[in-house]
Amino acid sequence: MNPLLTPLDPWIARKIGQAGPLTREAIEAYQLEKIRETLELVRLKSRFYQKRLNAAPRYISSLSEVAQFPFTTAQDIREQALQFLCVSQGDIQRVVTLDTSGTTGEPKRLYFTKEDQELTIDFFHIGMSTFTATGDKVLILLPCERMGSVGDLLASALQRLGACPIKHGVVRDVSETLDVMRQEQVHGLVGIPTQALALARYGEGIKLKSALLTTDHVPDAIARAVERAWGCLVYNHYGMTEMGLGGGVECHARRGYHLREADMYFEVVNPATGEPLAEGESGEVVFTTLARCGMPLIRYRTGDLSRFIPGKCPCGTTLKTLERVRQRASGQVTLGNQWRLTMADLDEALFSIADTLDFTATISRQTAQNGLQLKVRAVEGTNDNVAGTIEAALKSIPAIQLARAARQLTVRVAVEKTRSVTARPIKRTIKDVRTYA
Repeated sequence: MNPLLTPLDPWIARKIGQAGPLTREAIEAYQLEKIRETLELVRLKSRFYQKRLNAAPRYISSLSEVAQFPFTTAQDIREQALQFLCVSQGDIQRVVTLDTSGTTGEPKRLYFTKEDQELTIDFFHIGMSTFTATGDKVLILLPCERMGSVGDLLASALQRLGACPIKHGVVRDVSETLDVMRQEQVHGLVGIPTQALALARYGEGIKLKSALLTTDHVPDAIARAVERAWGCLVYNHYGMTEMGLGGGVECHARRGYHLREADMYFEVVNPATGEPLAEGESGEVVFTTLARCGMPLIRYRTGDLSRFIPGKCPCGTTLKTLERVRQRASGQVTLGNQWRLTMADLDEALFSIADTLDFTATISRQTAQNGLQLKVRAVEGTNDNVAGTIEAALKSIPAIQLARAARQLTVRVAVEKTRSVTARPIKRTIKDVRTYA
């Protein structure tokens, strides 16, 4: 067997009852049957889908026919979360409330049964085995105080693997977390990209085997900085609460996420039209749950932009490979009349600066000109010219340069030198504020 092969391959073969080597035909036959079962379940039990699917086909004969079904959106969940349930509220073991990232809308609430959470633990167990060995100490820098939280489920998965989980929680004090890393002599960690970066900037002398970064897209510049600081390999995990926390994880080849295709069916669609896109074409990631009993989701729009990478992964897996998500549909703005700026552009430029810890970006819209405000957190004791270094880095972004040259953009940079970090997981994006009528 190829030593690079993702452990998800044999795991999924077992889940779908495939005795021999895993094949695409077997995966897709299984997915089709599970989608049929899920559609039957939600039509019988979910008040939301009883209405939403009223005009949808009663039966599908191929996976391509899934495109005939309407999408489910974040707004649907905000407005009608309880209407999604296919079980009684007494059967729900965990409710997760997600804030709306600063908007005035209602929060999203996701409901999970004990069986739903077991699916997540199972995926975490197998996914972590890619780079975690028996006896490894793994520092969990994710919410883990409550039973059933992401960090708690991950700890259960690591215990099944024979590893030693250390439930620390999100980073609130950089020095305190670094002390734990040194005292425990951890082999790896799982955490939020910008928090891991802050630890790497201040954590001289620490060596790790691996770091798994999750909860938000992972800029290449952050991965490079963490690997240089700790001599480790950085792996990307793809997931969101709506997926049941886990969607896919990289193998040793680290060229994209291999997906938990026995638990979810993934599509990539045109963000504007909703039309399915061919392999290799970039669009919005959409998924349908295949095995969830509490709150199944049909064609949920994630807002994440990616594509299925054509061709075989070097690890030899039969599973699809989803390219690393680098931005969300909401993470891009138009400067002036025509130039598009993405969060990924800013990430690569600013996180490549050795002193940068984190930043926020806000676009203010005025009648004739746009304004870009960058609030950058930098390492304590860094030189006084960090603002100049940032200004020079921005020149590598064509959209900013062209909009400034056309006098349609102004840029302001504010620098704070600090050891503090953002204390809760959030999806980083460009805030777009319109100040004109």
